[in-house]
Amino acid sequence: MLPSRRAVTAGLLAAPAMLGRAHAAARPITVASLFGEDKPETRIWRRIAETLAKSAPGRFDLRIVGNAALGGEKEVAEGMRLGSIQASLSTISALSSWVPDGQVLDLPFLFKDRAHLKRVLDGPLGAELKAKYEAQGFVVLGFINYGARHLLAKEPLTTPESVKGKRIRVIQSPLHTELWSGFGAYPTPIPIPETYNALKTGVVDAMDLTKSAYVGFKLYEVVPVLIETGHIWAAGVVHVSAAFWKGLSTEERKAFAEAALDGAGYFDELIIADEEASMVKAASEGGKVVQPENRPAWEAGARKVWTSFAPKLGGIAKIEAIAAA
Repeated sequence: MLPSRRAVTAGLLAAPAMLGRAHAAARPITVASLFGEDKPETRIWRRIAETLAKSAPGRFDLRIVGNAALGGEKEVAEGMRLGSIQASLSTISALSSWVPDGQVLDLPFLFKDRAHLKRVLDGPLGAELKAKYEAQGFVVLGFINYGARHLLAKEPLTTPESVKGKRIRVIQSPLHTELWSGFGAYPTPIPIPETYNALKTGVVDAMDLTKSAYVGFKLYEVVPVLIETGHIWAAGVVHVSAAFWKGLSTEERKAFAEAALDGAGYFDELIIADEEASMVKAASEGGKVVQPENRPAWEAGARKVWTSFAPKLGGIAKIEAIAAA
């Protein structure tokens, strides 16, 4: 029996309302990114959103806010703990105020390469750190690698001695502060969005950062020399706020966790490609890469941080075991 015209009309009128309710049911998620659409820090969330649209259609509405509009890493982390931001990426360094144990990953010259860092994070240490982050309000769904940190300056600071007396911007981390103090520099904590102006106006003379972020923030304009020290591998996390996570169903958690883990692998691939493109861009804008001199002296100076932080990070034997993993 064919439906009456009145029934069909009623159905058509009801459809938009039903669609509206379905759309309204999508859980809004504020995602903070430090960069624009072209950088891995934002592209990972586009990938996660695409995956969720297939695995959990209509469940999540990722609202990605880029270009550090919601603040630097510290501000974003605080926003996640307060519940105003639901998801983001973070370097391990930026979370050290809440989980000091994570600083073991920041120990200078600890990791030989990307694969070394991944092996360690895929093991017991990664699981141990995840539990500690969650206790502080950060649910880690995957570890990521931002690349190695290098020294950035207005001149070739190629030896440990050349750093002495320089004002160097550092992230708000006791370990990073001690590292550069040990070389005789004057560490100055400054949020990343304020770094460009601090370097331009002479508030600081140098800083350290990954190649991708170096170009992402156009720092080649104010510190054109990248000294390829590779002293710290910048480990990071894909994480969500604990309050947000607790509000998800088991099914939603599974979908989100799988999408985030896929996104973490995608991010690592993007970073490698982005580093290469970033260095081409920096060179075209007058930036240059130089090699450090007397690497053993750099490593010896940095190793003092191992000894200093060992009592807080499980002992020197644990640190040596990670180095040898």
